[in-house]
Amino acid sequence: MQNQSSAYVVKSGLFTTVQDDGRFGHQRIGVPVGGAMDGYALRAANALVGNGPRAAALELTLAGFALRLDADALVAVTGGGSSPTVDGCPLPAWRAVFVRRGAELAFAPAASGCRAYLAIAGGFAVPAVLGSRGTHVPSRLGGLDGRPLRAGDALPVGAPEPAAAALLAKLRGEAGDAAWAAPAWGVSPHALPAYDDHPVVRVTPGPEYERFAPDSLRLFLASAFVVSSRSDRMGYRLDGPRLELAGAGAGSLLSEPVTAGTVQVPPDGLPVVLMADRQTTGGYPRIAQVSEADLPLLAQARPGAQVRFELIGHAESRQWLLAVRLEELMLRAGIGMRMREETERYG
Repeated sequence: MQNQSSAYVVKSGLFTTVQDDGRFGHQRIGVPVGGAMDGYALRAANALVGNGPRAAALELTLAGFALRLDADALVAVTGGGSSPTVDGCPLPAWRAVFVRRGAELAFAPAASGCRAYLAIAGGFAVPAVLGSRGTHVPSRLGGLDGRPLRAGDALPVGAPEPAAAALLAKLRGEAGDAAWAAPAWGVSPHALPAYDDHPVVRVTPGPEYERFAPDSLRLFLASAFVVSSRSDRMGYRLDGPRLELAGAGAGSLLSEPVTAGTVQVPPDGLPVVLMADRQTTGGYPRIAQVSEADLPLLAQARPGAQVRFELIGHAESRQWLLAVRLEELMLRAGIGMRMREETERYG
């Protein structure tokens, strides 16, 4: 029986955690969903290395992370915020890459984006907690002891699927003495979300939208808000015009359900967009809800980025999301087809 391989953290980076698509079915008892901030980038990375969409990968915030592998591996890096290198040589992103045993995979600063995703064929096989391997740091659930990674951590790696193993073998042969090799194909830039340093994010009216003063509604849609340095995986705090409710005593509100992308307005008037690690309920008025299709755009907005909101209807938001999901299915199918070709040729 083949021993399980491992990946060893050389440098922890700013904030690196094990993440998957989330911990579903437990919000009724107060357990947040969590999961990757940029779900599209996570799923694309997993597809490129032959993993299922729920496999665990690493989410890297900006630069500084480094990892060493104790076995040859097939990896993929997606998202933004950092530029991957192997033993100091630049590595292509949004593509499957063979990395030789003992090589150091490191992440240098990039000009744009905030979060990169590192998937490995077989997935990072940390124990599942409540059905998810993802890390929720506030409650210390999942991942590696429920915390960000540290230098010296060892991450177990699962066994790759046959198609991924075949692609790894092919690329190993093509690499010769080099530390890495990649196929000619990958995710087309045209298939990516509309990532932007200063994104325009589509929103639908929140349950308390009509309770805001008309001037505040106008400012919310006409102004640029700046992502605060106090933002994190729980929520993006936005600096800009202060928004007010209409009428005296209009701020009283019982705790109500919230989800990723809910835009709340606390008493200081500065909106907060709830993100992956948000709580399950909130007591602040909800002025808007970010379209799920646009959550990756926010996930890649770093502190200092300007964000604008565009109001759309609920039906249009659903149509955008369905279109995005269909494109993702086509992308996964296309990647799977290329991998099957490699399996037939080298399996």
